[in-house]
Amino acid sequence: MIGVNFNPTNYHKSQLKLYAVLFPFAIFMALPIVYIFSTAFKPIDELFAFPPRFFVIQPTINNFRDLFVFIGFGLPVLKFIINSLVVTFFVVFTSVLFSSMAGYILSKKNFRGKKFIFEVNKLALMFVPIAVTIPRFLVITRIGIVDTMAAHVLPMIAIPVGLFLVKQFIDQIPNELIEAAKVDGAGDFYIYLKIIVPLTMPALATVAILSFQATWNNTETSTLFVSDELKQTFAFYMATLTNVSNSVAAAGIGAAATLIMFLPNLIIFIIMQSRVMSTMTHSGIK
Repeated sequence: MIGVNFNPTNYHKSQLKLYAVLFPFAIFMALPIVYIFSTAFKPIDELFAFPPRFFVIQPTINNFRDLFVFIGFGLPVLKFIINSLVVTFFVVFTSVLFSSMAGYILSKKNFRGKKFIFEVNKLALMFVPIAVTIPRFLVITRIGIVDTMAAHVLPMIAIPVGLFLVKQFIDQIPNELIEAAKVDGAGDFYIYLKIIVPLTMPALATVAILSFQATWNNTETSTLFVSDELKQTFAFYMATLTNVSNSVAAAGIGAAATLIMFLPNLIIFIIMQSRVMSTMTHSGIK
């Protein structure tokens, strides 16, 4: 199990029945991950073998070599990957920053319109991204960031579910702790940096994961708002691989690109999954 230290003294024999049931389910859920890794290293003949093979027999790295040699839209694939990394970094950083700052203000400050703002944020949770595509396009067009890297970043900064989680998490921090810090002469920035951020790290980790996945896998921005090939992302390039005329040759490239798209999501979740579970546990405690 990921993130669990096995110690025989912590388990009772009666729990073996539970693990006997859960272990097959764990293996079953891991099969898609194994298949993605296996397919990325399959040569062309194994990719089109019939009946299909789950595991690779003769692994090769030619799919990755062909991916980075292949020129998409006249640009090297590495350019799209760099664009995705830069955009994802800025979105994750700013979304975590703004969610934590707004959560602190909405939780621990009293001002007119506070409840209304939070209700608007909860209302925003009801809307799927496709429902706000047209308003988002109009806003991006009016502020003049079409065909810029800012078009990738600005629409993704505000995460209603992130603000909701962080605010609920901060609500559990005793007001007496904040008041004691103020008595000692601490200002709002110091309280935010030294008290709020450390105590809300599980919630912030959850926001980081949600923001990362939404941005790293996003194709909408490059499709609707960015036509300049120099500013498009790897996720958009991935979506265009299905349109390559020579589909047989592109099969290996697509398998390698799929693994590259999937791997960062897996890594960031493995690193932060314990904090995510902590967020889910504490968010329901009053």
